[in-house]
Amino acid sequence: MTIKALRLVKRVPLLPALAKLLFRCKSPSLKRRVFGIDFKNPVGLAAGIDKSAECYNEFGWFGFSFIEIGSLTPEPQSGNPKPRLFRLPQDKALINRMGINNKGVDYAISRIKNAPPETILCASIAKNSTSVSESDIIADYTKAFSRLYDFVDMFTVNVSCPNVEGLQNLQDVSYLSDVVDPLLDLRICYDTYKPLLVKVSPDIQKEELDAILKYCMLSGVDGIVAGNTTTSRDGLTTNPARIEKIGKGGLSGAPLFEKSLGLVKYIHEKTAGRLPIVGVGGIMTPSQAKMMLDAGASLIEICTGFIYEGPSAVKHILKKLK
Repeated sequence: MTIKALRLVKRVPLLPALAKLLFRCKSPSLKRRVFGIDFKNPVGLAAGIDKSAECYNEFGWFGFSFIEIGSLTPEPQSGNPKPRLFRLPQDKALINRMGINNKGVDYAISRIKNAPPETILCASIAKNSTSVSESDIIADYTKAFSRLYDFVDMFTVNVSCPNVEGLQNLQDVSYLSDVVDPLLDLRICYDTYKPLLVKVSPDIQKEELDAILKYCMLSGVDGIVAGNTTTSRDGLTTNPARIEKIGKGGLSGAPLFEKSLGLVKYIHEKTAGRLPIVGVGGIMTPSQAKMMLDAGASLIEICTGFIYEGPSAVKHILKKLK
């Protein structure tokens, strides 16, 4: 509904200008350079909302300095059967098992060609849901990366979504290197350098995370997105019977914040601040945004916080940070 509404608003004279006036916050003091890219502020929109690159410029009206589109797969994906998205208003949380539904990289490229980005674009890429063999999975990431390379500013390799069969297995460093090494090799062939980030789960075991961080530091991966949705249901106040009825899916929103904050702190300390971090997960308030940056994140992303707090969410965060 949000995507459709934004596309309608775009066609109405003066409404886009009014949206920018109402929801943007000028913040030259918050500019920062990360991954060799100049961001007008540290707040971005996380992947999962603009799945197929349909409204990135429109989301820019609300003050985001970058938009992460996707996750995008080489071929269109219908995702998991509905219902697959559930609100937990009492907890300011969502449970989703969308299954990386998107219209594929070619559709996203056609959108970008027709509407040149007015903001920094990050593409989250993933495997087709039907790909099981290692060779097919590697080919999927390589296809998505190479096709999108000339159209976005940076990439996130999504290997941590709990809603696609076998995806989290790629967090094993031996599998991860098989996926990411070809992308790093391919990047050398391009004239323009595009940062490559790896997205990890908040549920990851410390030993596994340590191995990933070591690999990233040695291989040339530019940063870490920490983290993703969680399969944990700890700390929820919603009726347990309803939670059980909802069933499987990744939890996002307020209950995830402490877990995400701890993940960012750990990565920052483990890498001595040498590996830039995009902190994401449960940021619902301006104070939490500041805490995430103070914990060591170079940039932050919001998603569920934007859904619950509304179009002024970024403006409030930027005012707090100023």
